Amino acid sequence: MSKTLFEKIAAREIPAAIVYEDDLVLAFRDITPQAPTHVLIVPKKPVPRLAEAQPEDQALLGHLLLKAAVVAKTLGVDKTGYRLVINNGPDGGESVPHLHVHILGGRKLAWPPG
Repeated sequence: MSKTLFEKIAAREIPAAIVYEDDLVLAFRDITPQAPTHVLIVPKKPVPRLAEAQPEDQALLGHLLLKAAVVAKTLGVDKTGYRLVINNGPDGGESVPHLHVHILGGRKLAWPPG
């Protein structure tokens, strides 16, 4: 089975502007940012999408969200606000079949998103 784009980034096979890493997750700048701050945080374990996460992924999912807050603070968007986005499936905007959280901030974000 071939690696996803995010697995290749985590394995350092594809370069990325990494802003955070620990044993379970990796955060890096999006190459097509939709806001002044746009970072993706991905679990190193390849979970295709949130709908396919298993009960044994519960701790990983919690870690992913908690670290997203840490990364947002590191990026300086914690005081003014930021948005976390998880796309699930093609109609949800998913383009890479590897669970990831978008951290968007640095400007006022409209609602609904579109």
